[in-house]
Amino acid sequence: MTTYILIAMLLGIGAGALIHNTVADPATQKQIAGYVSIGSTIFLRLIKMIIAPLVFSTLVAGIGHMADAGTVGRVGGKAMLWFVCASLVSLTLGLVLVNLFEPGVGIHKVATGASSGINANAMSVAGFVTHVFPDSAIRPMVENEILQIVVFSLFFGVACASMGERARAVVESIESLSHIILRVTGYVMKLAPLAVLCAMTSTIATNGLSILVNYAKFMGEFYFGLVCLWLVLVLAGFLILGPSITRLVGLVREPFLIAFSTASSEAAYPKMLEQLAKFPIARRISSFVLPLGYSFNLDGTMMYCTFASVFIAQAYDIPLGFGTQVAMLLTLMLTSKGVAGVPRASLVVIAATLSQFSLPEEGLLLILGIDTFLDMGRSATNVIGNSLATAVVAKWEGQLVADEETREMIEEVELEPV
Repeated sequence: MTTYILIAMLLGIGAGALIHNTVADPATQKQIAGYVSIGSTIFLRLIKMIIAPLVFSTLVAGIGHMADAGTVGRVGGKAMLWFVCASLVSLTLGLVLVNLFEPGVGIHKVATGASSGINANAMSVAGFVTHVFPDSAIRPMVENEILQIVVFSLFFGVACASMGERARAVVESIESLSHIILRVTGYVMKLAPLAVLCAMTSTIATNGLSILVNYAKFMGEFYFGLVCLWLVLVLAGFLILGPSITRLVGLVREPFLIAFSTASSEAAYPKMLEQLAKFPIARRISSFVLPLGYSFNLDGTMMYCTFASVFIAQAYDIPLGFGTQVAMLLTLMLTSKGVAGVPRASLVVIAATLSQFSLPEEGLLLILGIDTFLDMGRSATNVIGNSLATAVVAKWEGQLVADEETREMIEEVELEPV
């Protein structure tokens, strides 16, 4: 599957470039791209179809098998500890690199008061708090509000765990549902190469390869920063997981490519759950930590927020002192935790940051054209960050069997007839 996805990416780039160079009219290019993108749209819609039942069933089944509510709190606390540390590293690394490379210096933009079209007020403390807690058990399922699904599943799962034998039949039924949804996931994932081909073709057909050349410096430096972040995260994982980190990296290669080529972390979620089970990580850990990570541990998105905010200040020749940049980092540390469920989340966070620090909001127009290409890297980074977070929490909980020989013994025992 990994090979098929890589081939599809290359074919998509070639086909998109061919369409862009053959068809001169931008309106026609956009129309063709719209038809081609139907394939990727179908795939993403199918993924969204299974996200809600998958998160609910796996999370409830996982928590239902935990001993008590204290175990849930302990696992959640360890996960949040990792998320906060990873967030701080991501934001700091983005801040350091953008000051080192200075990608915006020399652009000399002048503020004209133009609007970026991004609502900087789309996210507030009150709005975030009310967004976290659902007002219905069904509506979050319908609208794929992962954070609200997690909250309801936590209450439901803890209630099942506290009732013991009386809730055993319910937990077993939901666990059976999770296995069915995972089988459906396997069917959907067979369409991944086609979705990648369509997504890449559509993007390049509309924008052309020239947009990558024009923004090569900014994109190159940002992707270099992402690679540095990957290395830091993997190194941190090595310190905790040891040599088995290489196996984990190999397992998440496929969801990494899916997220990169579709620019959607959500598209990679079902495959991540499946691959982490092969590491192996106990399902009750992965089904709990992964949804939380999708809400609170978007490492690539957070790094982009500091990188882009300071880049815009540089482009408009607005100096930012050390104290101001530290204040910006701390602000983003809080606001970036509210991105779950917000459309074009990173752009909304950046817009709010620009407004708060009196930077021209129209600076977002500098990066809107290449945001899709940057989102590919951010989404792939989120996959790495959440996979590592899940493995580390599993290690801390003693739910990780990293030794190959021990794993084989467990598999043999499971296969023995009772």
